[in-house]
Amino acid sequence: MAITAGGIGSGIDIEGLVSQLVAAEASPATTRLNTKEVNLESELSALGTLKSALSTFQTSVTKLEDAETFQVFTASSSDESLFTASAASGAVAGNYSIEVVQLEEVDKLRTGDFTASTEVVGTGTLDISLGAESFQLTIDGTNNTLEDIRDAINAASDNPGITASLINVDSGTQLVLTSKEVGATNTISVVATDDDALDGFDLGRLDSASLVSLQSASDAIIKVDTQTVTRDSNSFSDVIDGVTFNLTKAAPGITETLTVVTDTATIKEDVESFVTNYNVLVGIMKGLSNYDADTGVSGALNGDSVVRGIQNQLRQTLFAGVSGGTLSNLTELGISLDDTGSLEIDDSILDDKLATGLSDVEAFFSADTGFAQSFTTALSGYVDDDGILDGRKDSVQSKLDSIDDDRDTLSRRMASLEARLRAQFTAMDILVAQLNSTSSFLSSQLANLPEPNSINRN
Repeated sequence: MAITAGGIGSGIDIEGLVSQLVAAEASPATTRLNTKEVNLESELSALGTLKSALSTFQTSVTKLEDAETFQVFTASSSDESLFTASAASGAVAGNYSIEVVQLEEVDKLRTGDFTASTEVVGTGTLDISLGAESFQLTIDGTNNTLEDIRDAINAASDNPGITASLINVDSGTQLVLTSKEVGATNTISVVATDDDALDGFDLGRLDSASLVSLQSASDAIIKVDTQTVTRDSNSFSDVIDGVTFNLTKAAPGITETLTVVTDTATIKEDVESFVTNYNVLVGIMKGLSNYDADTGVSGALNGDSVVRGIQNQLRQTLFAGVSGGTLSNLTELGISLDDTGSLEIDDSILDDKLATGLSDVEAFFSADTGFAQSFTTALSGYVDDDGILDGRKDSVQSKLDSIDDDRDTLSRRMASLEARLRAQFTAMDILVAQLNSTSSFLSSQLANLPEPNSINRN
């Protein structure tokens, strides 16, 4: 195979020339594809930003569409050293007198004094009960010390909830049995049967008759508006609808107040969130569709029909109002449009409506034909999955994907052009080389011819 070096015959930089011609041919198409890609990516990003802002706004609308949003309460105790309280949906505003008569307690028993934890107690059986449940231990020569019995109680797989521990006091070592379960029914009892009365040890020292009560199992008792309520827990959640209160200290004879009020501060935050997210959405749409005449720069969605459609829906819904209730428009709640097209709140008007007409505010927003539902209906076609915005994003993404195909096509076309140009210039180079060779040969022959008058001189 012949080895060629472009430009040897002609002296022309064929490779450089081919590269420049190919680059010049590709440049317009490359620029067009790059510009198209940048514009499409900008449009895709803008659509994503718009969808996000619209979804955030829709979330705040959905919150106001839920009647439970306006049924938020707080509960407070006049003395939290006795009890604390909280309220949830279903509560009703009101005041209740609370007397903490007694806290729930676990049962706790102790043995008499032993000389040490290693002292042998005796052998036999221990039938230990916690309320209606019980388990049995066999005590023999392998586990008959005080600490062995402690470990056996704690390790028993059928132990219903009793823990055993040892305490060392001035008078000796004692075994303490404590219930894990609270309430008056969860008392501890032990039946100790010693199997060898002559061995000098007595397992009967662990029988209930020999144990000392350190704390009796008891239920929690309170009085709500003088009515007695007993529970096996210090937490009460089924006494007053929607209200939970936790006891911390007993104070028989002392009456404190549980107050349940509507949490208008939280409700106001939800209304403010609606206003804030509306303003953010409006601002984003302005930025995306804006045109700056001074710079000639336009937003990625300038003149876009989708943006215009959303703006029209927002305006129509905002000014349509609500019929059938005491309140018919946002202005009555102290919410109005400013000169820039954003919503602003008159706090004094809104606070007054929440304090004196909360049910009217709830109906305005959350009724089946209320203000929030109107927005949900108006915007659902845009914000829903597979809605208008998602369709637009898919379309733009498809166009972006096709740019890669266009680049591949351009690359193949330029490779073909490069090969064709190289072949043409190589042929030209060979021809020029041949012509140069012929020219040199002719010049040499002509140079060897006799001068015109040399023959006559001879």
